Amino acid sequence: MPMLKVGCCGYPTSMKKYYESFNLVELNRTFYEFPRMSTVDGWREKAPKDFEFTVKAHQDITHKYKFEIKLSLPAFETMKQICQRLKARIILFQTPSSFRPEQLGDAEKFLAKITRDNLVVVWETRGSAWDVPEVREELAERLETLRVVHVTDPFKTLPVYTENVAYFRLHRLGKQLYYYQYTDDELKQLLKLMQPFEREEKEVYVLFNNLAMFDDAKRFMNYVKTSLFPSLTGVVGIDSVRKVIENTRYPVTKSMLSKRLGWRLVELEKGKQTRLEELLKPLASKSYGNVEEVLREIENQIRIG
Repeated sequence: MPMLKVGCCGYPTSMKKYYESFNLVELNRTFYEFPRMSTVDGWREKAPKDFEFTVKAHQDITHKYKFEIKLSLPAFETMKQICQRLKARIILFQTPSSFRPEQLGDAEKFLAKITRDNLVVVWETRGSAWDVPEVREELAERLETLRVVHVTDPFKTLPVYTENVAYFRLHRLGKQLYYYQYTDDELKQLLKLMQPFEREEKEVYVLFNNLAMFDDAKRFMNYVKTSLFPSLTGVVGIDSVRKVIENTRYPVTKSMLSKRLGWRLVELEKGKQTRLEELLKPLASKSYGNVEEVLREIENQIRIG
């Protein structure tokens, strides 16, 4: 059994293509709806036998009812059935940033009340209020008592409590949630952050949850296995830029191009990664009629630089 497991939060591509690359997915559809059990059975049947699902609990529990026991328990029982059908052993609760440390007692009562039936419960707290040292200390004590694994984005903070399982969700390092692509150096750092948990012989789950998650997760897996990174675009220089921007609908303004694709990475030289927004900054703020017009201006700026 591999100690480091890599996948995506949801399917960023077709299931068929996804199964060719990964043995793990965090099922996010269950956060938004309670699917029919026949649908759930279909997901399990379509997946390879050794494929692993983790399941994100429905938002009724965490966002609407905020762990209120009487209302949340029936929803949890449905989630548990879904986990059983999928042969999933991990259920994720993710609370919004509006769920504050002052409400920790409500979560504690609910998590102590549920019957898990061997499910591993993991909880992602969101919001800076949970990062205060005194809050982290109290959270650690409560989670250890409850045997609930703390879920974090490791680039922002590490969990206060893990058991045999450590579970991480990567959202982004940029300004805008999800709009991010990780550099090779960042993925190298990610592995370093995971290694202490591996040395403790924990099962380490790494779930990417950004717009480039399919490619980032594949690149990270490749690095874990081979210590090498595949090329971002298969080409370098201005051709790498072309690969990133050629499918954009034109005409397009500079600001819109930057908003849509500025977070993407290009390789001007082999192994040298640059975020597209850096190449777009010096360009004139106008509308560009086609990809060639954008590329000409970028080439001119590169020569000047």
